[in-house]
Amino acid sequence: MERDIDIHTGYNDIKQVEMFVETAEKMVGQATMSLDKEMLEGAKQAVENAYAQLSRARAQATGVDEEFFKQCEQKLERAEHQLNEALR
Repeated sequence: MERDIDIHTGYNDIKQVEMFVETAEKMVGQATMSLDKEMLEGAKQAVENAYAQLSRARAQATGVDEEFFKQCEQKLERAEHQLNEALR
């Protein structure tokens, strides 16, 4: 029984990482198009939250494809770069 919970939790962690990364990407895209200060701050927070979720999932991962985490990290790095460019 406990093993099923672990597998389910791992799946949920991955799905949460995906959702956090997608949300951050969308928020950064919208914020950088509008250049609205509040939206930019919200996007910055979304990126930070996504990094935190990625870090938690990575720490708890057992047997999860590291490639998935690397792809998420690359997406966040691109979003963060885009956001930093807009803040200049």
